[in-house]
Amino acid sequence: MTNGSPTRGTSIAVYIGLGSNLGDREANLHEAIKRIEALGLNIGKASSIYETEPVGFKGQPWFLNQVVEAEAVDELTSPAGPIVTDADVMATIQGEAFLSELLMIEEGMGRERRVVNGPRLIDIDLLLFGDMVIAHSKANQEWPFIDRNDLIVPHPRMHQRRFVLEPLCEIAPELVHPVLGTTLRELLAKLDDDSRVRPYPR
Repeated sequence: MTNGSPTRGTSIAVYIGLGSNLGDREANLHEAIKRIEALGLNIGKASSIYETEPVGFKGQPWFLNQVVEAEAVDELTSPAGPIVTDADVMATIQGEAFLSELLMIEEGMGRERRVVNGPRLIDIDLLLFGDMVIAHSKANQEWPFIDRNDLIVPHPRMHQRRFVLEPLCEIAPELVHPVLGTTLRELLAKLDDDSRVRPYPR
């Protein structure tokens, strides 16, 4: 027997990148994961922690980086059927809400955005939201995109960053990039990025 309340749909895999190069970097990563779990998400997998050379703005401390896999719900349904039936609209609504929650975690942990690619207490990036593609244009290889409330998934630079692909490949090497159609393992193998990424001694 059902009532008139919406019910949860099936879960999808969401991949989140974490980074910190200020304060107690390792503790910052742990706290971010704890707060992500407090959103009601289940952390299925977590990569090792890596110490990584800064990219872009070199005059800052090295980062600690990690990637986690969480489970999110792909729709809300009612006894009469899906509340939202358009898949693209649903993807955007869910992705924007999820991104907003992650940004609130950053703000709650004291992140300040003063320098582009500069030092940060915590950085939380939404890398992949299932196999959804939002705000991307597949028109050419330069990947022009329309910025829709700052939500762009897959993350538009994840395939160019060793500090993302190394931990991501540790937990999901055969995952296929929804836009490029290539596995993460293959993207890492042909990556043109010589920045240093090394396991962090625990």
